[in-house]
Amino acid sequence: MTMATVAAIGTRTRVAGLALAGVDVLVAEDSDAVRQAWRTLPRTVGLVILTAEAAEALGDVVTAPAPARPLTVVMPG
Repeated sequence: MTMATVAAIGTRTRVAGLALAGVDVLVAEDSDAVRQAWRTLPRTVGLVILTAEAAEALGDVVTAPAPARPLTVVMPG
């Protein structure tokens, strides 16, 4: 059985501290980097924590139904 992991996407200042809790941190300082980070998420990721800016950059991508899409949560702004 494979355990799901947790990842975070956003600016370094907002997500770096999550690494201390074992979260895979994907630093993305602009919209293009956010979209690239989302596309390269490993299949083992079960939950993605997004900054508000990252969620905005992804738009409908995170809400579109997809069987293999991980759960997402948006950090408060």
